[in-house]
Amino acid sequence: MKKIVAISACPTGVAHTYMAAEALEKSAKELGVQIKVETQGASSPENVLTAKDIEEADVVLIAAAKKVDLSRFEGKNLVEVPISKVVRDAKKVLNEVIEAKDVSVFQLAAEQKEKKKAQQVGIYKHLMTGVYTMLPFVIAGGILIALSFAFGIHAGDPKDPSYNVIAGAFSTIGGDVAFGLMVPVLAAGISYSIAGKEGIVSGMVAGMLAKILGAGFLGGLVGGLLAGYLTAFLIEKVKLPKSVASLKTLIVVPILSVGITGFVMVFIIGTPIKYCLNSLTYFLNGLGTTNGLLFGALCGILMASDMGGPLNKAISTFCIGLMSAGVYAPIAACMAAGMTPPLGLALATIIFKNKFTEEEREAGKSCWVLGLSYITEGAIPFAVADPIRVIPSLMIGSGVAGAISLGANCTSLAPHGGIWIAPIPNVIGNLPMYIVALVAGTIVTCCSVGLLKKKKYN
Repeated sequence: MKKIVAISACPTGVAHTYMAAEALEKSAKELGVQIKVETQGASSPENVLTAKDIEEADVVLIAAAKKVDLSRFEGKNLVEVPISKVVRDAKKVLNEVIEAKDVSVFQLAAEQKEKKKAQQVGIYKHLMTGVYTMLPFVIAGGILIALSFAFGIHAGDPKDPSYNVIAGAFSTIGGDVAFGLMVPVLAAGISYSIAGKEGIVSGMVAGMLAKILGAGFLGGLVGGLLAGYLTAFLIEKVKLPKSVASLKTLIVVPILSVGITGFVMVFIIGTPIKYCLNSLTYFLNGLGTTNGLLFGALCGILMASDMGGPLNKAISTFCIGLMSAGVYAPIAACMAAGMTPPLGLALATIIFKNKFTEEEREAGKSCWVLGLSYITEGAIPFAVADPIRVIPSLMIGSGVAGAISLGANCTSLAPHGGIWIAPIPNVIGNLPMYIVALVAGTIVTCCSVGLLKKKKYN
């Protein structure tokens, strides 16, 4: 019997991480394979692989969408696959590992040291690391700002007659500090993903310059990539005598990376990116009802098209970034559209019971919580089982939710949290229409699934 050890990890450390682990364990049991899966979730790693586990394993399987430390797998046969592939078809992945159909994907961890750069060239992975490093700052900052609004819409402004010292503290902590750090932290996270801890300083400086120059989140994205790749280049190319080698990462690389990145940001790319961001902000703030409906529908369709995949993450990242420019409507549309797929499917398993297996009906119960929590990935098992009918249904429903939300100018000060943030005063702007958008999208998704799905079950 082949023994496999695995790691599952996604940038958020929530849905995909545990769905992949569960799928691997279930498929391994069906195939008669021994497996242990370490989950690197939002908290500390769980079911951690011991040195004995690794030593006894025939193969190490890494299912990840973020950077994973491979140093402990020295000398082991190791295969890396996208975590989304495991979520879609874990049995197929395990069969490939067991039968070694694709030997080219197997590499010794020792050889991977020589190919470290190849593991780090995925720009999407770097951007996602930056975004999910930034996300807690945005969530905490947005909710604290909203709490200051609970005392009055201008209660946090010392110059306003309604000023309240507690509201002012919430506003300072959430708006001035937590929100103020979002672009620097974004750039630092991207740079760290590329160059390791040595990239943090140049990335943070690039992000702060983007903020000061008015280049916003676009400047943070570009600055983080510039800082990361420059720092990685300097680490590789700068050579010092052994007697002073410790000065390389402590003094030489930081000075060069910060200096060069800073000059490029100030004199070359800062102003053009500021112009692009200002133009984009002006356009979005000037959207009429019709254009708002269309843009909202587009956001919704992209959110449901791959349920937590690259398109979903791209549009949500874009909308989160707009929050740094004071544009809060697109992220509300994204969140409504992201909640709709699991909720619509949960409702469909109740109304159209005979179109789902018993297992799917059980999964539908958990989709209520996943959907309300803005975990779009809850819809993945249904989409995998019947993609031709389910995915278009989800896209239609999410398009409706996004269109209503943005068309009604619903806003959100928090980029995550689902419906659970709604009771906090002023977090969701135009809350009644936001609820209408969510309910409408859920119903349309449910009806579309019921209409398109043909297979009958007892």
